[in-house]
Amino acid sequence: MRTIRVGLIGLGTVGSGVVEILRLHADDFRRRAGVNVELVRFADRTTDRFASLRLPAEACSTDWHDVIADETVDVVIELIGGTGVAKEVVLAALAAGKSVVTANKALMATSGEEVMEAADKAGVDIAFEASVGGGIPIIGPLKHSLISNEIQTVMGVVNGTTNYMLTRMAEDGLDYATALAEAQAKGFAEADPTADVDGHDAAAKIAILSSIAFNSRVVMSQVSAEGIRGLAPEDLAYAREMGYAIKLLAIARRMPDGIDVRVHPTMIRTSHPLASVNGVYNAIYVIGDAVGETMFFGEGAGSLPAASAVVGDLIEVARRIQIGCAPLVGCTCTEHLEVRDMAELETEYYVRLEVADQPGVLAAVASVFGEHGVSIGSVIQKRAAEGVAQIVYVTHLAREAHVRAALAEIDALEVTDRIASVIRVEDL
Repeated sequence: MRTIRVGLIGLGTVGSGVVEILRLHADDFRRRAGVNVELVRFADRTTDRFASLRLPAEACSTDWHDVIADETVDVVIELIGGTGVAKEVVLAALAAGKSVVTANKALMATSGEEVMEAADKAGVDIAFEASVGGGIPIIGPLKHSLISNEIQTVMGVVNGTTNYMLTRMAEDGLDYATALAEAQAKGFAEADPTADVDGHDAAAKIAILSSIAFNSRVVMSQVSAEGIRGLAPEDLAYAREMGYAIKLLAIARRMPDGIDVRVHPTMIRTSHPLASVNGVYNAIYVIGDAVGETMFFGEGAGSLPAASAVVGDLIEVARRIQIGCAPLVGCTCTEHLEVRDMAELETEYYVRLEVADQPGVLAAVASVFGEHGVSIGSVIQKRAAEGVAQIVYVTHLAREAHVRAALAEIDALEVTDRIASVIRVEDL
């Protein structure tokens, strides 16, 4: 049995998990998968990590080039993250004829085509299961198990930080700032939470999933993304009153004229399986023309869940190297579908307004909606404070451009204090 030699670059949260899993299960991999995988080189800028992980000093370096330059290394695991140095690492490893395993969602969502072409040119593998959903297997199933399907929809709760915050806001009435502070205290949110709370993390993930599901290149910059900063406890309470839950959903659909892909807070019926995905858990919901509806659920982040996906990729790559098999399923983006303009979206909308508590306001607002072809499905009106009323509208199916035009006009009305919240409603 040949030993597959591995270089690991990046020994942070996920990297340390990879070291732990391989220490625990190396014998299992030899017995069950027929491969002998050995971590032989390490690189990280923080030298303290080498000792804390009990790694041999002679195998460690603060310079990632040393790992790439080792001709005995067969596979490089990149766990630095980002699109700067990490991209250099990945492209250099591929150019050196080494297969690469990465968890780098930002890199694959922005430069996936370049990376996959480099792997194809070198005749080696690029594997990135951990880039979406942490420990949830989804990229493998989309590429292999579900290949007999035309995928129609892929959507999900793919960011654990925001899902934890929305769960706390819904169940305990916390406001956004309090929920964020709690998530940071528990280590679920970064000191700078922008990527999570503004939807950028989820946008990168749905770009990757869309590219694979629809065999068409989607990059992160094409994904319309809105985060959860504008949500208030009242919105989650109103949603619950109407039989809905609010989730930050990443949504991608195959449409007759292209791909509808977006990230935003979304109201979904409490009866749908995605509505019950709470805390830091993730779930990805896939509809195929043959298989029907499927859902993949599990922990979306953390050291061991993400490391589980990384090591899973490593074992598959090692097995192919062991038997001399060609790389399995590279870039499949051959359909070249257009990404639809967000203004063309048609869905239902929840709109919460704060207005003057006086006669005629409901009629004035409804008139503006009507002028723009937006039909109202239901209305809730409650007094918010002295002289101020909250009005919640849920529209029938309407076009995004029409709703935005109506809201701009409503915002300018003398009786409108502010447009407090606009949330899209998905009929799943």
